[in-house]
Amino acid sequence: MTTSLVEPTPELAAEADARFEGITDPEGQALAVLRWAGETFGDSFALTSSMADGLLAHLAGRAHPGVQVVFLDTGYHFAETIGTRDWIASVTDIRVLSVQPEQTVAEQDAEFGPQLHDRDPDLCCAMRKVQPLARALAGFSAWGSGVRRDEAETRRGTRVVDWDAKRGMVKVNPLAAWTQDDVDRYTAEHQVPVNPLVDVGYASIGCAPCTRPVAPGEDPRAGRWAGRNKVECGLHT
Repeated sequence: MTTSLVEPTPELAAEADARFEGITDPEGQALAVLRWAGETFGDSFALTSSMADGLLAHLAGRAHPGVQVVFLDTGYHFAETIGTRDWIASVTDIRVLSVQPEQTVAEQDAEFGPQLHDRDPDLCCAMRKVQPLARALAGFSAWGSGVRRDEAETRRGTRVVDWDAKRGMVKVNPLAAWTQDDVDRYTAEHQVPVNPLVDVGYASIGCAPCTRPVAPGEDPRAGRWAGRNKVECGLHT
C-alpha cells in the first residue's frame, strides 16, 4: 500500500460531498466520486462489497482500475455468494481481498456455543464483520461501500462522501442516490454479474443463517435478521 496522496479530513469530505451531490445522473455521479477517491487517495483507497452483485466493482474498475475490494468472508455465506465473488473478480478490473474473522465458525462455537447468531446477533456481527473490517482497513485513508438511500430508513441520510469519525477515514458511497431501477438498468446494459439468490427473492444478501427472501413490496432489508429489532450489522453505523 502506498501513502495517501492527501490527508483525510472532515472538511475534505464535506467539500467533496457538496460538489458531487449536485450531479444528477446516477452513473455519472458514481464514476466521478470513484475517480476522485482514486486520484485523491491512490492505493490508500479501498472498497467493500457484499457480492450481492458486481455493480460497484464494475463501476470502480472503470473509474479506478485495480482498486482493492474487501470481501468479509464470515464463514456463513451462501455458496452462491462465494461463487459470485469469484465471478466478479474474474470479469472486472479489481483486486479482491477476502478477509476472515480471527476465529473459525467451529472455534467460535466452542467458545460461545453454537448458533451465536440466533442468541446474540450483534456480538456475532461484531466478531465476524465489524472487527475484521477494522483490521482490513487499518492503514487506509478512505473506503467505500455500495450503500443506497432507498434500501432502508436507516440509510435515507447517506451522503455521497462522508466522514467516518469512528475510523478517522473518508467514506464514499457512490451508489447513495441510485434506485433499484438504476441498478437494474446498469446491470442489464453492462451484463454485470448478479448473485443468483436475487432471482429467488433475496433483495439483500448477508450471512445464510440471518437472511431470508422478501415478499413483493416488502422493504429490501426486511429479510435480514427477520423478526428481530435489528436492520444493520454495524459496518455502516
